[in-house]
Amino acid sequence: MEDINLMELALQYGPTLLMAILTLIIGFWIIGWVVRLVSNTMKKNGIDETIRPFLTSLVSVGLKLMLLMSVAGMFGVETTSFIAVFGAMAFAIGMALQGSLGHFASGVMLLIFKPYKVGDLVEVGGGQTGSVEEVAVFNTILRTLDNKKIIVPNGVVTGNVITNISGQGTVGVELEFGIGYDDDIDKAKSIILQVAKECPYILDDPAPGVVVGSLGESSVNLNTRPFVKSENYWNANFYMLENVKKAFDKNGISIPFPQVDMHTKA
Repeated sequence: MEDINLMELALQYGPTLLMAILTLIIGFWIIGWVVRLVSNTMKKNGIDETIRPFLTSLVSVGLKLMLLMSVAGMFGVETTSFIAVFGAMAFAIGMALQGSLGHFASGVMLLIFKPYKVGDLVEVGGGQTGSVEEVAVFNTILRTLDNKKIIVPNGVVTGNVITNISGQGTVGVELEFGIGYDDDIDKAKSIILQVAKECPYILDDPAPGVVVGSLGESSVNLNTRPFVKSENYWNANFYMLENVKKAFDKNGISIPFPQVDMHTKA
């Protein structure tokens, strides 16, 4: 009797099961082909390599869900009920992961509008500065000058000012040098320009200049903004700070610093 029931079940569901397996095998093969086609098409059209994996994964997941629902329908499962249950689960998960979904939405915006790309020197998240190592869906990964790895949630990135320091190819290095009120301003300017001329990282065009930026409490502050290639930003910054100080010392230009005078009574 049991053998008859098994035979009946095999005859009743065997063809459907076989068709479902074939559908899955062929379906996954077609999905793989479509995903590769989409990836290659985006590559040929110059779509940024940062966003390509994200878009192809969305295509892959969407097609696989459609395939699984089709196979479920072959066994008589009501796809409308399945979609309703899936929608309710998605809503519940979405409510539980509101913060993560916000970072996800921000990541999509960053990948689409691309305010920065991998390799750019940026300031994001209200003061985090470093070179962009990866732009992921949920966060941006920075590598600082001292080789620290900073992971900034994308919601924090889009919720603050984004400063792309190096994304334009060239960048101005903001520098300020304070000299004493008794020092020769023109001489100090000439020294700064000479050091800039000797700096191997500073570009000739546009030519650097020096201006009196402000009159401080104890110093005349001279400002300069020499332009360099983006990758030489820090090298030029450190070169100028060190060598202007040395040149000032050689030429008798003082750099004021806070001092405290103490008076004692005998």
